[in-house]
Amino acid sequence: MNNPLATFYSWQVSSGALDGWTSYHLAAGLFIAKVAQWLGCSDLWAVLWVLIIGIAWEIFEVYVEGTEETYGTKKRWAINTASDIFVEVAAAWWMVLPAGSLIG
Repeated sequence: MNNPLATFYSWQVSSGALDGWTSYHLAAGLFIAKVAQWLGCSDLWAVLWVLIIGIAWEIFEVYVEGTEETYGTKKRWAINTASDIFVEVAAAWWMVLPAGSLIG
């Protein structure tokens, strides 16, 4: 019997959703959200800044790296881009959640 998590992970790697840069996107989402909070942004704006910067970065990557040239196909590029944005925004959202005792 195949482990569903292992199967899902294998699909993520083979489809291009996860690559060596995913951890950097995760760290960037956490870092940007925390810096935004330190600068006085609300939790919502901390996450929105991560989204805005993440989309801007992905647009920059298209012009610098291309799509098929780096990822092989446009589909792999699209999956990787969506994954990168999801990972960084999810990390930022997790960063701004209230402390465990406040979650109802």
